[in-house]
Amino acid sequence: MARTAEITRKTSETDITVRLDIDGDGGVSVSTGVPFFDHMLDALGRHMRISLGVEATGDLAVDAHHTVEDVGICMGSALAQALGEKRGIRRFGSAVVPMDEALVLCAVDISGRGQLHYAVELPIEIIGTFDTTLAKEFLIAFASNAGITLHVYQFSGENAHHIIEAVFKSVARALYEAVSIDPRVAEVPSTKGTL
Repeated sequence: MARTAEITRKTSETDITVRLDIDGDGGVSVSTGVPFFDHMLDALGRHMRISLGVEATGDLAVDAHHTVEDVGICMGSALAQALGEKRGIRRFGSAVVPMDEALVLCAVDISGRGQLHYAVELPIEIIGTFDTTLAKEFLIAFASNAGITLHVYQFSGENAHHIIEAVFKSVARALYEAVSIDPRVAEVPSTKGTL
């Protein structure tokens, strides 16, 4: 069964379409109007090894907040839809990713209980047009709408670009593991029988 989804969300602030194929080839096409965010979403798709398409327009004249948050909502919803009943998935995943001086750990549980636990100390600055505080806002929206428990912890790092890139890549690698199919498991990986 294809593990794919397409989500469209249109509000007075944003117009977003996300296409996602969990078993895709890692091909990514992203256009949000926020170049650094595009770079991070490209890294997320490629290192998770999914096919990902994101087309977003938003009220960037205000700032990038609504666009980044709403993309998180759409991507989380798309992942939840594509996972379906979650039969046979590994469910848990973790990764520790270095990016120069930055080192970040992500652990994920596809639990059905969307939440983010985030211990990352970032300099508050603008990278291009991306406010560094928006990295957390994206992950909150993504985890909540995907129904995943997401832990992200920073061990080291000073450069905001490096830290955020390590965050996105660690999330991608942890999710790659968690959504992968375990050939020894046919059922939903939960004592409850559902996630």
